[in-house]
Amino acid sequence: MDTRISTSRGLQGAVIVPGDKSISHRALMISALADGTSEIHGLLDAADPGSTLHCLRKLGVDVEKVDTALRVKGRGLHGLRAPMNVLDAGNSGTTIRLLTGILAGQPFPSTITGDESLRQRPMKRIIEPLSLMGARIEGTASQTAPLKVNGTFPLRAINHRMHISSAQVKSAILFAGLFADGTTRVSELVPTRDHTERMLGLTRVKSADSYAVEVIGGTGIQPQQFQVPGDISSAAFLIAAALLVPQSELRILNVGLNPTRTRILDFFRSVGGSVEIIRETTVAGEPIGDLLVKSSLLQGGIELQGKQVAELIDEIPVLAVTLALSGCSLTVHGASDLRNKESDRIRSLVLNLRKLGLDVEEYADGFAFQGKNTLLPAECDSFEDHRIAMAFGVAGLVLKGETVIKQSECVDISFPSFWHLLSSIERR
Repeated sequence: MDTRISTSRGLQGAVIVPGDKSISHRALMISALADGTSEIHGLLDAADPGSTLHCLRKLGVDVEKVDTALRVKGRGLHGLRAPMNVLDAGNSGTTIRLLTGILAGQPFPSTITGDESLRQRPMKRIIEPLSLMGARIEGTASQTAPLKVNGTFPLRAINHRMHISSAQVKSAILFAGLFADGTTRVSELVPTRDHTERMLGLTRVKSADSYAVEVIGGTGIQPQQFQVPGDISSAAFLIAAALLVPQSELRILNVGLNPTRTRILDFFRSVGGSVEIIRETTVAGEPIGDLLVKSSLLQGGIELQGKQVAELIDEIPVLAVTLALSGCSLTVHGASDLRNKESDRIRSLVLNLRKLGLDVEEYADGFAFQGKNTLLPAECDSFEDHRIAMAFGVAGLVLKGETVIKQSECVDISFPSFWHLLSSIERR
């Protein structure tokens, strides 16, 4: 499906973005391992969490919808059943990596795979630490899915120092640590999103050179009432749109404001964006608030590397497009992991920005461009990547003329209502 976007006259209204994808995955998995029935409210109804739900059902977890909530009957740490066939994680890297951490501690073999895109994404990053814990995990020759997991119970507790910034890897090890004999410790130089720690009631400790979190094997999980906040990574596209399109004022309701996720707000403000938190509360350990965004003149030059890249990794597509449309410059280094997402996001961004008439330099670990006042509408390829599609959808609201987003249905991965929502907030 192709979507055509025309120049906007302004955006206005109050909107709710879909539930946080990262929290939705974890709420499902933690509920499945709990000693009793949990309820999840606000779960993201999209393809990726759907893949997690599908896999959990194959492992014997009973899930039913009750009104607007999901009721998950947890089977405890030792109650999962051997799946009858291969588990399918679809396009979801979170599903395959986190669930492999759980499967590593099961007393039965299993195989988990995904679609063509997911089968190209690197899995060595979880295979190595989980193997050190005693699991036997076999991938392809290039260390990709499908993964054959021969679980072991109990696993060995390890003290693991992260070599890459990845909340998925950290969470996989912490989940495996629930099935280990002893205390498993994970330390990281750059603090990545900490939803797993918060939801399991773990404490992160800062030392002189790292951040560490520990989990004690065999610790039971109590059933909970989860309230999934709006996904700030999804909200970022609407924030960018409201900042860029003149005569816009948008209120985005109930957005998750976890401090490991809000660097994007600091970024928008640093280039002159009017983004205000107007109500903040805490629900189930996660800060939540409303955002008021007004159209703004953005200016300046930005350089991202190291810790900054780790904190903004999912938002780099939309921030790149935002700066490009504002005539600002951007240099990104240390972002080679962008090449291992749903698409090679460095290449996807570079190719589409060049279509808009921007001179972009591509590096192995990033890209750079100088500001240009006038860009042109074009036919942009989504590369079947939801964040690329939405980022250039935002561009279409600003460019003079009609912009086409190819294979735009890929937004169903995280934000199925995105195209309809853009139309609904158009100033009449």
